[in-house]
Amino acid sequence: MKWITMLAALTITGSITAGNPINIKVWPNGPKENNGITKEETNISGGRIENCKVAEMYIYLPEKRLNTGAAVLICPGGGYALEAIQHEGHQFAEILRKKGIAGIVLKYRLPNGHYNIPLSDAQEAMKIIRSHASEWGIDPKKVGVSGFSAGGHLASTLGTHFDQQSRPNFMILFYPVISLTEMYTHQGSKINLLGDKFEDVNLIKYFSNDKQVSAQTPPTLLLLSDDDKSVPTVNSTLFYNQLKKYNIPASIYIFPSGGHGWGCNKSFKYYNEWQTLMFDWLSSQKLVP
Repeated sequence: MKWITMLAALTITGSITAGNPINIKVWPNGPKENNGITKEETNISGGRIENCKVAEMYIYLPEKRLNTGAAVLICPGGGYALEAIQHEGHQFAEILRKKGIAGIVLKYRLPNGHYNIPLSDAQEAMKIIRSHASEWGIDPKKVGVSGFSAGGHLASTLGTHFDQQSRPNFMILFYPVISLTEMYTHQGSKINLLGDKFEDVNLIKYFSNDKQVSAQTPPTLLLLSDDDKSVPTVNSTLFYNQLKKYNIPASIYIFPSGGHGWGCNKSFKYYNEWQTLMFDWLSSQKLVP
């Protein structure tokens, strides 16, 4: 298994205009922990980042006339081995932006066995969003997190392991990995996250987010397909049941088909339906009109 390194600096390479994302490095002075990766690769045709060693954010701001004040930090999936940054990142940000929601794509560092690294990137990203809330037209009380597959694990980890500044106000999880328990988990995500500690019972419990739900866990929407062969649907139902145990507002939609990893692909049979359900749920939570 490879191990990963990290650099970062808070620099803006895009102008603050709708449709033109602001590009920010997450760590201005370099991160505290090095993940050992030395060479990052971008597969343009595949729309993915491999061996991610630099944490960055891409901020898509809505037009002022449409702005709802809401924002979503987006965590692409890829089994903690790569990041499907197009159809589970930038394309989702554009969908949100057109509805008046700031879509913020997080290119998080891959763990490479350094299990704290993705969460530290997500926590820092949330703090950056809130520190720039006024500048970006964001309501700091309407900042949520979303994630796809292993990115859903990262998003739900942020939603169950947080401090006051990094707590998301809501979560939108697409076919997420939730549990690291042997019979439920996606094995690749587990091994890539925990590395040589993949059998550590304390870490397995700590990162099994259904076991970490509390009364402070934010309202959650879950979207997935019944025929998902990669991440068992029980990941989402376990999480939903725990949320309801604490009377946390939550909704779950399980489409009859679609498999795993559909993201923002227009070929997904329920492409229009999931968006309608998502925006209706956001409205029901008074996050958007």
